[in-house]
Amino acid sequence: MEYTVKELASLSGVSARTLRYYDSIGLLKPARLRENGYREYGEEQVDLLQQILFYRQLDVRLEDIQRIVTSHEFETAKALEGHLTALQEKKARLEQLIENVNRTLRHIKGEIDMKDKEKFEGFQKQMVEENEQKYGEELRKEYGEEMINGSNAKLMSMSGEEWEETQKLQSVLNDTLKRAVVSGDPAGPEAMETCRLHKEWLCRYWKKGTYSPEAHLGLTQMYVADERFRKYYEEITPGAAQFLKAAMENYYR
Repeated sequence: MEYTVKELASLSGVSARTLRYYDSIGLLKPARLRENGYREYGEEQVDLLQQILFYRQLDVRLEDIQRIVTSHEFETAKALEGHLTALQEKKARLEQLIENVNRTLRHIKGEIDMKDKEKFEGFQKQMVEENEQKYGEELRKEYGEEMINGSNAKLMSMSGEEWEETQKLQSVLNDTLKRAVVSGDPAGPEAMETCRLHKEWLCRYWKKGTYSPEAHLGLTQMYVADERFRKYYEEITPGAAQFLKAAMENYYR
């Protein structure tokens, strides 16, 4: 079966404009151009578009999708297995949050009693699961099973008040980091305040007695070396991962 841009857009739910954009960046090229200049897509392009949409549902950036699907090691069956695992994990997290919302509604209506800590358990569990999925393997290799398990337990034991305070601290940390990066001075006062806040934020998660300057410096080095950590900080502000590493070296120096 062959499709024009309009036909493929209708079939997939993706706009014709988006399909043309995917063509322009080399992500989804048509099988051929007709004599009248119209793009023509075949079964191979339909399958590739499906893969692209799977990755988009998982919030993967277009440049990363392009790198994945154009790799010589890319295999459709393995990719689908990966999508299935990721979607099942996402489903489990959503079900946890749905259960939390339902219990909160029943609490508001007076049907059940809900402790303050229970109101935040869904978010805390979601954070633990997401961190394990994204960074668990690397962190366990770097810091050991005992430390990571202890940190996860510490997160899950936070009271509602502690959880809210930690989220506020993270917001202040991110804002301060943005200003520090703009200043361009990894040894300046805003950079030093960023490091202090980052240490305070980190100690709220790490198991008691496991913090050290060496461990902290090692983590900021991982922020630069590991693409997933680097992506997190780059989304706060461009250049943040490298800047934070340099600032932390100055902080402990």
